[in-house]
Amino acid sequence: MSDVKVKVGILGASGYTGAELVRILAHHAAAEIVLLTADRRAGRPFGEVFPHLAHLNLPTMIRIDEADWDSVDFIFCALPHGTTQEVIAGLPGHIKVVDLSADFRLFDAATYKEWYGAEHAARELQKEVVYGLTELHREKVAKARIVANPGCYPTPVQLSLTPLLEQKLVLAQDIIVDAKSGATGAGRSPKEGLLFAEVTEGIHAYGTGGHRHAPEIEQGLAWASGEDVVINFSPHLMPMSRGILESIYVKMADGVTPEQIHEVLAKRYAGEPFVRVLPFGATPQTRHVRGSNYVLIGVVKDRVPGRVIIVAVEDNLVKGASGQAVQNMNVMMGLPETMGLEIEPLFP
Repeated sequence: MSDVKVKVGILGASGYTGAELVRILAHHAAAEIVLLTADRRAGRPFGEVFPHLAHLNLPTMIRIDEADWDSVDFIFCALPHGTTQEVIAGLPGHIKVVDLSADFRLFDAATYKEWYGAEHAARELQKEVVYGLTELHREKVAKARIVANPGCYPTPVQLSLTPLLEQKLVLAQDIIVDAKSGATGAGRSPKEGLLFAEVTEGIHAYGTGGHRHAPEIEQGLAWASGEDVVINFSPHLMPMSRGILESIYVKMADGVTPEQIHEVLAKRYAGEPFVRVLPFGATPQTRHVRGSNYVLIGVVKDRVPGRVIIVAVEDNLVKGASGQAVQNMNVMMGLPETMGLEIEPLFP
């Protein structure tokens, strides 16, 4: 496979997800980065913007309108939400794409308009997009030209609940997702609320009662359950740079036990390289996945009869963004799914 080279471009390379893509692809045996674009940082060497990657031989970042699309096989689109639709619609048909923005994640036009405040600018293109939660949609991803990479928050909860909803082991209503994220989830643009003094030594809720990832989570869970799903989703900002932890509270169907919940999840993900179900009663920590493409899932018996608590963690920049994007690229290009992603977590 090392003889196969996929010529890769990264649009929006100067953000956190762009830097993670470069870090991962630098050790990918079949990927060659031939294009890096940026807006404000166009014309600057990548290593000047990200000194920790200055040792890599990379192309200088340019503006999108300067790109030579004939030299590219595959595009990772890491542009801000709302800017991606027209860009991808204008790409030549020979280029396969993974979009890391939210622009193609919601498949209902009315839902997209409700949550993002505008009409979708590439609705016809949406029809050929595949939602790229790899473990759940691998066969469709393999045939896709355009994949919508899942959001960071929707990934752990869908992996945790989809097998259970498919088998009707938990109820599709009264699902509570209490989520915590590191500050990189908000992107790299300067924001007052993300200053060190504003974030450190505290925790606060945000997007309370109306975070944009809620409809994406509900969409995926509805696909699994075959009925509409409504969740209570509350994200919180933690004083750390990366990582997501989700405590998920669900009601079990009559006669189902927490031990059965654990058994089903453990069996479902036994052969998956990046999803690990912990022993019953154990709970994962974000430090156990930092810098890696892993999701860890723990199942705990609730003291309240009929309920179960599932705790899941991921690195929001890797499995929650760039790592899953590379995982999808591997599947789309017929490469080993784990290529470039067998990175051990950083500890401590």
